Amino acid sequence: MTSLPPADQSPQSAPRVPIPRRGVDYRGKVVLAPMVRSGELPSRLLALKYGADLVWGPETVDRSMIGTTQKTNPRTGCIEWTRCSNNNKNSKSDVPPKESIIYRIDPIRESDKLIYQIGTASPDYAVQAATLVAPYVRGVDVNAGCPKPFSTSGGMGAALLRTPDLLCDILTALVTKVGIPHEIGISVKIRLLETPELTSTLVNKLCKTGIVGLTIHCRTTPMRPRERAIRDQLRMIGDICRSHGVACLVNGDVTSRDQGLALAKEYGVDGAMIATAAEANSSVFRSEEQGGVAPWHEVVEEYLRLAMSVENKFGNTKFLLSQLMPGKNPGYQPVQMSRSYSEVVSILQISDAEMVEKAKEVDHLLNLDVPKITKTDIKRQHKQQNRESYQKKQEKKRALEPNDTSNGQIESPSQERTKKQKGEIAAENAGFDGVGQGAMAVAA
Repeated sequence: MTSLPPADQSPQSAPRVPIPRRGVDYRGKVVLAPMVRSGELPSRLLALKYGADLVWGPETVDRSMIGTTQKTNPRTGCIEWTRCSNNNKNSKSDVPPKESIIYRIDPIRESDKLIYQIGTASPDYAVQAATLVAPYVRGVDVNAGCPKPFSTSGGMGAALLRTPDLLCDILTALVTKVGIPHEIGISVKIRLLETPELTSTLVNKLCKTGIVGLTIHCRTTPMRPRERAIRDQLRMIGDICRSHGVACLVNGDVTSRDQGLALAKEYGVDGAMIATAAEANSSVFRSEEQGGVAPWHEVVEEYLRLAMSVENKFGNTKFLLSQLMPGKNPGYQPVQMSRSYSEVVSILQISDAEMVEKAKEVDHLLNLDVPKITKTDIKRQHKQQNRESYQKKQEKKRALEPNDTSNGQIESPSQERTKKQKGEIAAENAGFDGVGQGAMAVAA
């Protein structure tokens, strides 16, 4: 049996998988984790501003990318992959179909530090989707750790941990058909298995596929973020990766750059990945020497600038603000109820003239300055229409009954129900209802 290299083996003496010309080495890096919604373009730019070495995009399912149209936004310079919404296919309206942005990158500000993460359960689909973005990123990462049903139900995410041969086939296909031709690295993100033996076997197989990096989320598939990360197997995983020349990143309860680097040193791995802590305040990527964690209002203002600069979907912006702002702040709820960038800027009392004007401009481009009817508005309108309809019926009824002694009073449906209920309760208290009264009369 071949022994693994010792944990304290120096990087110079350990073998290394060659880093492709356009790829990046994960060693010594503290990076932004792939997160749905929280990993969209402005969040990635914010993390980079505060010192993230690399950023992972949110998991993007292969089939959602295949068949998209690639465009460059002339105002922002962003490259966007779009497709028409399915809701518009059978529409008889003359309104053109609405395009949805499936993936978007900023080739100037992030391309040289961006890793595209793919959700897949097929080598062929993985290659087709990854090929679309390969010229604009520095690596492709396969999600083999997400435990949520939307991922696992399709055989993707953590479900791939149960089909290691398929996962290896996917990685091998990406290495040979995407990584080598485009000169970028391929990597994978996994979770712990039930036992160290199972984890060891899996990591050894994955490291033989030609990948340049492996991220280990130190939780098992059933575990949730509130449960403390398990690091008992971390040193072993780092040793296995090092023996194959593959870089290893740790993920799970990493809260800052300084802590991430300290964990990497303690457990003999190569770097760290930050998720929820960065979602709450992206300045966690700054070291203490660089200023450490910034005040939330500073981070929020910078995030707004970036979100408007790329014309980010307002719903996503509001979600991120809900993560970045303290829930007890007086402006929290008003921001969550807002309908435009201009409203948010006003609520947060941002007086910067440039931001105020930019908010108006983006609101107009995204049609946020056009009054919209919400579901609440529709419900309110329906209630009013029902009330008016009922009143007209009552007026018509009174017109047909000239001897009506109701003095013109109109009872709403709810009042009628209340009177009926009161009558039933009174009858019950008297010991009989309508049927019972008839029965007692016969008995008498």
